[in-house]
Amino acid sequence: MKIVLAGGTGFIGGALVSALLERGDTVVLLTRDPAAAQRQWDGKVDARLWNGRDPGPWVMAVDGADAVINLAGESVAGGRWTPERKLALIKSRVDSTRALIAALEAAKERPLVLVNASAVGYYGIHPSGECAEDAPRGSDFLAALCGQWERDAREADKLGVRTVMARFGVVLGKGGGALAKMLTPFKLGVGGPLGSGRQPFPWVHVDDAVGAVLFAVDEAKLTGPVNVTAPEAATNAEFTKALGRALRRPAFLPAPAFALRLALGEMSSMLLDGQKAAPKKLLAHGYQFRHPSLDGALASLFAR
Repeated sequence: MKIVLAGGTGFIGGALVSALLERGDTVVLLTRDPAAAQRQWDGKVDARLWNGRDPGPWVMAVDGADAVINLAGESVAGGRWTPERKLALIKSRVDSTRALIAALEAAKERPLVLVNASAVGYYGIHPSGECAEDAPRGSDFLAALCGQWERDAREADKLGVRTVMARFGVVLGKGGGALAKMLTPFKLGVGGPLGSGRQPFPWVHVDDAVGAVLFAVDEAKLTGPVNVTAPEAATNAEFTKALGRALRRPAFLPAPAFALRLALGEMSSMLLDGQKAAPKKLLAHGYQFRHPSLDGALASLFAR
């Protein structure tokens, strides 16, 4: 297949490019630095210049492509959520999605599917109860951000393009993502739960994050929002204990909620609150998880 990929230089995107190339797909990578992307992938990708916002020669790659995947967006964990930071988070997602929708509209031969990233933050704060894909949107900043992101992506439906919104949980993998930031205190022997530890921790192994995106591209009956989370639910305390076991390090020193709120402000809600997001659609359509259990997922990452 010919796949147009935006946001392919990040943690999940890099793993996805490897998987696409391994299965023989042609990858058109939209990036701010085509030369660096060509070097990174030894010329195996077709890297096109784009700034995540404006039309340009890259638009021609969408015409005749089989699928478009959009993972573009600044990291929500990249700094305190000041008004300026919030605007940057919104614009990086909305602008890229709208640019791709415009390219789909202009295409004479439109792709069959758009897989657009989103997040389980769509559901807001859910300390108890399970959030399947039909659960209502929350009311906090992340929920509003995901809601706007998904509304723009749904414009592809009106163009006859099957649209999937991949609502990612916390993606676990070595070399990047949330896990890389968690390892230091554990390696120093001072790891532990965040706040009470009772908050849900919706997680997924990077192999399954990539696998779910590929499944969304290939499975013609899959449409709309899709939770990309593992079937085994965990609280933050359960996750930290499992991580401690995998690293053979203690995991009993909690990070007080007040200290996290003081240090991170509104962004601390990402750590202290959560939602139990179940992958109902993936399971119903037959997706087979490579790492369905938390201990197994962490063992695969830290096998000795």
